[in-house]
Amino acid sequence: MVFENLSYGWLIILFGALFFVLEVFSPGFFLLVPGTVLLIIGVLVVLGVDIFSSTYGIVFGIIIALLAAVATVFLYSRLTPGDEKPLTISMDSLVGKTGVVLNVLDDESLSGKVRIEGQIFSAKSLAGKIPEGSKVKVIASQGVHIVVEEE
Repeated sequence: MVFENLSYGWLIILFGALFFVLEVFSPGFFLLVPGTVLLIIGVLVVLGVDIFSSTYGIVFGIIIALLAAVATVFLYSRLTPGDEKPLTISMDSLVGKTGVVLNVLDDESLSGKVRIEGQIFSAKSLAGKIPEGSKVKVIASQGVHIVVEEE
């Protein structure tokens, strides 16, 4: 078998590293804490701390895991921005609002850009071209872009 020469510690480290890789592809902080705990426990096992053989070892392992989890949550919470909340706007909520054309709009492509309330959105015109600097009004939303008409 491929894994017969590996100790449990290296397998635990491998699973911890796997959690980190999964977190990279699916960010959300939920895999960083168990990944960090697994890495620390795996390193302890590789260094010879036998946490699986006795009651004291299991208690020691649980304490180390809890301390690692608390420290990880604290450290990662310090890395996140303070009171900044992410901007979430439903495209339908833009209907009726006005903005300014940043890139020329036409009715056939989505290369046009419009600034509305300080945010930039992909847009197309209802009919014809609308030049840069023109004021426009949102009349509809279609998926991830908006449809505007010149005011």
